[in-house]
Amino acid sequence: MFIGSLLNLGVEPSKVIEAMESAADVSVTLSDAKTGHIMATRVDVAQHSSTRLKYHLMTEQILSAGLPRAVMEDALGILELMGRAESIVHGIPLEELHMHEMGQQDAIADVVGTSAAFHALEMSGAQIFCMPISVGGGYVDTSHGTLPVPAPATLAVLNNSKLLWRGGPVEHELLTPTGAAILAYLTQRYGTTCTVYPQMKSSGTGYGAGSKDVGMLNMLRTVMGEPDPALAIDHVEMLETNVDDVTGEVLGYLVQELMDEGALDVSVIPATMKKGRSGSLIKVVCKTGDSNRLARRIMVETGSLGVRLVPVRHRLTARRNIIQVDIDVAGKPYKVRVKTACDTEGHILGISAEFEDCKQVASSSGIQVKDIMRRAEEVARLQLEFE
Repeated sequence: MFIGSLLNLGVEPSKVIEAMESAADVSVTLSDAKTGHIMATRVDVAQHSSTRLKYHLMTEQILSAGLPRAVMEDALGILELMGRAESIVHGIPLEELHMHEMGQQDAIADVVGTSAAFHALEMSGAQIFCMPISVGGGYVDTSHGTLPVPAPATLAVLNNSKLLWRGGPVEHELLTPTGAAILAYLTQRYGTTCTVYPQMKSSGTGYGAGSKDVGMLNMLRTVMGEPDPALAIDHVEMLETNVDDVTGEVLGYLVQELMDEGALDVSVIPATMKKGRSGSLIKVVCKTGDSNRLARRIMVETGSLGVRLVPVRHRLTARRNIIQVDIDVAGKPYKVRVKTACDTEGHILGISAEFEDCKQVASSSGIQVKDIMRRAEEVARLQLEFE
């Protein structure tokens, strides 16, 4: 369905089909499918062999297919996630693994087709946002018998990914191990997860149709768009914890430690705790890769037994820079750093003189620091307007 949704967005199908059929022993056909009155693209893969392959043989097929480098690398990356999932489930080293649930030619075609369609759409420089995935419910027939949904290999992929998921809304398997690996890899390499759409201007929608009748619309929707042209999108996480037995000195030390270790912002807010006790709410904004480390730092310094993590928030940010300006104070020249904030079109959103620099000038000149800051900001504004 992922391939179908990208083709439905406008990808030229011939190169995608060529890549799939060169890497796997399959025949690929495309068709228009109307599901619930919505027109979608359906991709059918007929494999000429049902032999289940070892992991290393699957990688060799992709390596020898003559694919463009970027397509090959992403296809191998997806396949590696699939292999590691089966390795975990069966307790067999990757190099010895005989693929069970994902070891056929159609799986190779799926990962290669996904990578080829993704790069054909020239989305490699874009960011991918993946909404929570409905995995279905009930039971599914596998090579190991009838098992509950999600299948063990699917769960192994989900357990080692950023993906958010939920059960339902029907008693069918909606997320396969291959589908999970595709979404996990692309989200990890090119984007992040989200619970709501980020702010954007949409430019296209692609619908990929599934082949099974699952009692509801069986399709995948891909939305393509551009962020607010005046602001940049940043991806952050929010850490929170409540404490009621930590002194102000310790909180001040913690704030500085967190900022030194990479936090984007830290705030401590007075709070009323249970039984009317006075306490504090500690909130930390950080990059996704820093959240575990900073959460541990909070727990070590405060004794908190847990830190809440708000998975992902989309932060619209101005482009920030620091410039140096020359100002004249009491007949003497001084250099002051000034922070500037602009949108992507160069419009000035904010100017703020560096306080420490202004404090030194004020101490040297005897002029009030607020006057020094105002002068530096005026010079910076004029300098930016005439650039």
